[in-house]
Amino acid sequence: MDLLGSVLAPFKWLVSAIMVGFHDGLSTIGMAPAGGWTWTLSIIGLVLVIRAALIPVFVKQIEAQRRMRLLQPDLKNLQDKYKGKTDQLSRQAMAQEQMALYKKHGTNPFSACLPMLIQMPFFFALFQVLSGIGSAAGQNQGIGAMSAEQVKQFDESTIFGAPLSASLLHGSDGNQTAVWILSIVMILAMTASQFITQRQILARTVAEDAVPSPLMAQQKIILYSLPVVFGVGGIVFPIGVLIYWTTTNLWTMGQQFFVVWDRIGP
Repeated sequence: MDLLGSVLAPFKWLVSAIMVGFHDGLSTIGMAPAGGWTWTLSIIGLVLVIRAALIPVFVKQIEAQRRMRLLQPDLKNLQDKYKGKTDQLSRQAMAQEQMALYKKHGTNPFSACLPMLIQMPFFFALFQVLSGIGSAAGQNQGIGAMSAEQVKQFDESTIFGAPLSASLLHGSDGNQTAVWILSIVMILAMTASQFITQRQILARTVAEDAVPSPLMAQQKIILYSLPVVFGVGGIVFPIGVLIYWTTTNLWTMGQQFFVVWDRIGP
């Protein structure tokens, strides 16, 4: 097993175990074990568990964003102090004083990305689990906490005629048109929700009258590039992964509406 596989192995087991738990519960109340909506709701359940566990991190993120707004006047004064000074020593001094301000206020420009960074191992683990469904089903093998039977059930599950394990790039042996339509719709939904979410975070982190700084510019590049990265990457994401990330983005949008407004304000 390669290094990445070794690192993701426990995450793959945890992700698949949560999905299996929801799947078994839904099957018990009468939903079809191999039904696409049974597995779709299991993926949504996975999102709910992970995001609920990340609520304390999100609250800390909101506090960090509030502190970022509070230090904007100090940042503006610092930038006015070094305005017009383009020599190397002045730029280094300004950067050092900016970092001292961030440390003093207990925040940094990249705090908005923390919940996403924590989620990435789970995202990649889910991607590996769903991407390996077809191969494992053909070999009658399990994946993580999923038994061989459950892998086969997932491989046979569809929503709107599209297999959950299929992707826009790799397609499936079934209804290719359904795979294309659903994948494109999900990619657009995922990208749009990602952009709106990151834009909201940036708007609440940086005051309207804030003077641009190199670190803020880097933050903008990161936040605005993420939707593009996920949009392009979406062509290889299984539909199940697209469901996971779109649901995650919608959760974040709702969470920001109810929590950010109260702690930071409009």
